[in-house]
Amino acid sequence: MGFMEDFIKKNRITEVECLVPDMSGIARGKIVPAEKFLRILRDRGLRLPEAIFVQTVTGEFPEDEDITSDENSDIYMIPDERTIRFVPWYTEPTAQVITDCVYADGRPVDVSPRHVLKRVLSLYEERGWKPLVAPELEFFLVQVNKDPDYPLVPPVGRNGRMESGRQAFGIDAVNEFDPIFEAVYDFCEKQDIDIDTLTHEAGAAQIEINFNHGDALELADQAFLFKRTAREAAIRHQVYATFMAKPMQGEPGSAMHIHQSVVDADSGRNLFSNPDGTDSALFMSHIAGLQKYLPYVMPLLAPNVNSYRRLVPNSDAPINVHWGRDNRTTGLRVPVSQPDARRVENRVAGADANPYLAIAASLACGYIGMAQGLEPNDPIKGSAYRLAFTLPRHQSEALTKFNACKPLKEILGERFIEAVACVKEAEYEAYNRVISSWERENLLLNV
Repeated sequence: MGFMEDFIKKNRITEVECLVPDMSGIARGKIVPAEKFLRILRDRGLRLPEAIFVQTVTGEFPEDEDITSDENSDIYMIPDERTIRFVPWYTEPTAQVITDCVYADGRPVDVSPRHVLKRVLSLYEERGWKPLVAPELEFFLVQVNKDPDYPLVPPVGRNGRMESGRQAFGIDAVNEFDPIFEAVYDFCEKQDIDIDTLTHEAGAAQIEINFNHGDALELADQAFLFKRTAREAAIRHQVYATFMAKPMQGEPGSAMHIHQSVVDADSGRNLFSNPDGTDSALFMSHIAGLQKYLPYVMPLLAPNVNSYRRLVPNSDAPINVHWGRDNRTTGLRVPVSQPDARRVENRVAGADANPYLAIAASLACGYIGMAQGLEPNDPIKGSAYRLAFTLPRHQSEALTKFNACKPLKEILGERFIEAVACVKEAEYEAYNRVISSWERENLLLNV
């Protein structure tokens, strides 16, 4: 803990935000004075109720939840010193640190999303493998929306007009919101968030940020912090940044594409390529695992009712798990690359997914394929939209498949599977209680 103590004293930190990523990827935790934080480091005194991991996206607790203890006992927050960073948008010197959670006897909290990713990574480590990932995260900028009954609309740019039409990869279109992105890059630099390319996507005021590839846990931490950063930078300019999978009717959805490869932990050699540069059998098995099991982990890749609005034909989003070489209509794309950069891009996950769980799920599916020596279908040419829709169409179907998959219960943990199902079923029931404006408009006087 010496590093954190030195960081706090050297930078004259006055407050520390202790963050816990919950099931939805929301930052929960506690804010404590720096002096108290240093005392806590010595006696493990910072606690939270275990039930924070079964909160819904709106902060509710499922009524029939029986995953956590009846007493809703305390868990202990253990800061990961590698994650301590500035919070650059405060005037007072403030630090943030991501914490892992353990029970009183030292056992990790097995329903914690960060622990679930660590659990998957440990399986790779046991075989001498190390996954590398590079997320690509899309989001929309929208005008401040105080009444949820009104549709979202693009913000006004520097030219005084709302963006309209399709401006994919438009340079001037990005520059319309340059002050926001200057703040994003500045905030990311001060937090050691290693973002790479910024591009305008196909939607009105839709942006994609690419992360440089690296350690899976570190990239999940960065994606988690980036969402918070983008929202803060935008709101300082009276704009919302939203990571909803499908925020606007008639616009494409937002994804979290996950590029993933596996290297030898000792040598760093890419195990997806043979010495002669051809695809390895492990690579094919990794793809096969993704093909077979991604439909079963959809509550982790498409966690919300809104998520499934994105997964429609001809929308830059997949409808199945076919794979192809440099084919963006497939769920699994193999980009053109040199052998040492051989990788597969999982295009199924939405931007609304918890990055820890999306990466854990994707790597878990690939791991099962490698461990079982599965073989994929042949790569397809042409549009994958001409083929059958094989992904779940809505949240209830996804939860049914999720609960029924034994191999994933062994990889991710049965108690974690139960916790996800409990939270997402409660959210789905809450959604079903709401009567939408579409129903009032089209059914009120016609049925």
